[in-house]
Amino acid sequence: MTSVHNARRSFMKMLFTTMAVALPVATAFAAEPIPADLRETALATFKALPSTTPAVANNPITPEKITLGKALFFDPRISASGVISCNSCHNLATGGDDNLETSIGHGWQKGPRNAPTVLNAVFNIAQFWDGRAEDLKAQAKGPVQAGVEMANTPGQVIAMLKSMPQYVDWFNAAFTGEADRVTFDNLAKAVEAFEATLVTPAPFDAFLNGDDAAMTSEQKQGLALFMNKGCSSCHAGINVGGQDFYQFGLMEKPSADVLPEKDKGRFAVTNAADDSYVFRAAPLRNVALTAPYFHSGKVWDLKQAVAIMGTTQLGEELTREEVDLLIAFLNSLTGKVPEVVLPILPAEKATTPRPESQILGK
Repeated sequence: MTSVHNARRSFMKMLFTTMAVALPVATAFAAEPIPADLRETALATFKALPSTTPAVANNPITPEKITLGKALFFDPRISASGVISCNSCHNLATGGDDNLETSIGHGWQKGPRNAPTVLNAVFNIAQFWDGRAEDLKAQAKGPVQAGVEMANTPGQVIAMLKSMPQYVDWFNAAFTGEADRVTFDNLAKAVEAFEATLVTPAPFDAFLNGDDAAMTSEQKQGLALFMNKGCSSCHAGINVGGQDFYQFGLMEKPSADVLPEKDKGRFAVTNAADDSYVFRAAPLRNVALTAPYFHSGKVWDLKQAVAIMGTTQLGEELTREEVDLLIAFLNSLTGKVPEVVLPILPAEKATTPRPESQILGK
């Protein structure tokens, strides 16, 4: 695996260095006419969002699971304190994140990293900045048990759910044929089913599907520049990112506030030296809505974030015109969030566990 990482990094360094040498050509490119084959070129790198809810591995999605998953997503009683829900950090009204540098969790603790958006997260290769969760099912379990987030235990969560007949009915409907249906695993599957519906088709998708009028001239120029500069080497695929892991500071290390020394990213997952300061490439759909940026959440201005990516990953200072065109393209990735009606949650019973102010033991 180490040799694969080394080969990939060597290729990326060679690619970006070659692009940096070709800077005069790339700089002039933004002012050139929109390439006639722009869509065909883009389709070799990107893919439009599907028109239906995507399938997920080992978890058939049904209306019953989606209904249950939506209730669980919005229910703050999943947390020990009874005040933090999935939607607290992944607010569907604000781009699928909380628009904070790092999230506020149990007992007003601050989390270590910026909360990624939940919108279109089903298309990521893995979840969290370091990819430690293989899918949305695994991701759903993490915050519930993290002391700095919801600070709860699976047993306490299941006791809460089983105390409410309506939840038991919803689990029974969603997981027919299972002997024990109200389980922590099934909670995660239901949340995953709901989150798989949070797909946001954007003008970029309409363009990829053949609508020439879906994107403005500036957005098309920005798309061409995005590919010509090499941004799409990391930010590719259906989610315009989120498909692989790359070193942050490939060409030039960013400042210590943007890249904190103590957070070595994927290294904490693999213990491989090559994974030091390696993170999942951020998916860029709806990026205009999800400030602040990077895993540290230190950059609030999208223009500044784009400029930082130019110096750290491409090894060059982007011109103001280039930054503006790139942001024009990024704006074409802002999609339509599906309408979500807030669920009416089951009422507590006498046996429902009460909120806890202390972190519960596992």
